[in-house]
Amino acid sequence: MRWLLLAAALLFSAPAAAAPSACSELAASFDAATTPVFLASYPTTGPGPLQNTAFLYDNAAAVIALIGCNDIIHARRIGDAMLLAQDHDRFWHDSRLRNAYAAGPLDTPVKLSGWWDTMQNRWFEDSYQVASDNGNMAWAMLALLTLHRATQDARYRDAAVRLGEWTLQWQRHNGPGGFAGGTFDQEPYPKQNTWRSTEHNTDLAAAYAAIEHATGDRRWRAASRAAGHFVRAMWQPACHCYAVGAGLDGVTPNTLFALDAQIWPVLAHLNTAPPATILASVDAKLAQSGGYAYSEALQGLWTEGTAQVALLAALSRDMAKAATLSRTIGTMRTPQGGYYASDVPGLPTGFMLDTDPTKARQYFHIRALAPLAWAALVERRFNPFATR
Repeated sequence: MRWLLLAAALLFSAPAAAAPSACSELAASFDAATTPVFLASYPTTGPGPLQNTAFLYDNAAAVIALIGCNDIIHARRIGDAMLLAQDHDRFWHDSRLRNAYAAGPLDTPVKLSGWWDTMQNRWFEDSYQVASDNGNMAWAMLALLTLHRATQDARYRDAAVRLGEWTLQWQRHNGPGGFAGGTFDQEPYPKQNTWRSTEHNTDLAAAYAAIEHATGDRRWRAASRAAGHFVRAMWQPACHCYAVGAGLDGVTPNTLFALDAQIWPVLAHLNTAPPATILASVDAKLAQSGGYAYSEALQGLWTEGTAQVALLAALSRDMAKAATLSRTIGTMRTPQGGYYASDVPGLPTGFMLDTDPTKARQYFHIRALAPLAWAALVERRFNPFATR
């Protein structure tokens, strides 16, 4: 009996099994096939605009994270999906990609995301999802170039160059310069986004620099510098922070304080001030629940953004801050694996939906691909903006 009691005591006093790594959870998102695939951005969401939707940015972040995890096989499946999507669009033949696709294995022509509205008895497609904004194009370029560095497969480099060529048309020379936002709405005549984004220009600056490194073509250096110039022009000395971009006129700064507009320029080595100065502003304005909100709209924790700060802290060798934030990220795990996008039912971003300007753009308390990818980047201390 004493041995039974001792065994029971040992059983219940044993430490709990360690949570699976973000890298292993990312790998578990794939089925056993080897076909090109886009991963669902919100795999458990119900009927509506997010169901079975694979956002390009989320999948690009997943590719880069998988390379950081040394999981080239799974990274190639998403990369190959991008190649298929680029060459088999239902309408466009100019090398652009879309902001989102239908999740799952690909067939041609590549299917776009959408949903059936039972009340109106018709198929809907979201005007943002079918469009092509330059931040998403840049992340796809970064993913393809990261794949090229890992595999030396020239198809990925060439696809990134073609996509980069498409984005060059959006360069603007008035005011702070940089690149406008890309397109919004359906073919054949989508609207042009006249605003300019700090986040998008950061992405483009890094992507163009990576193309130059991959090809040796120095003409990409001028494009990278133009995007970087815009980012630096958005610096606001009074708050030690970056404006999120310029408004509809492409010139007047939008001074909303948003997290990624602060962190990504530092990760991309475009920062005007020392990282510690920018992080101090982020700590002062966005701290929430042991992590960070999306913007000064506050009201909850943004898991993905908290991981972005954790990665910057780790790369800056502030291991105490990185560890603290990693623990916060760990509290956002879902029972099924992966991570919630936010700790509140609806986290405001401070922006309104382009598809319905009466409604706020939000992150939700649902399982999401992007925070899983960023958690893996934190684990591996892998900078998605690295160009070589």
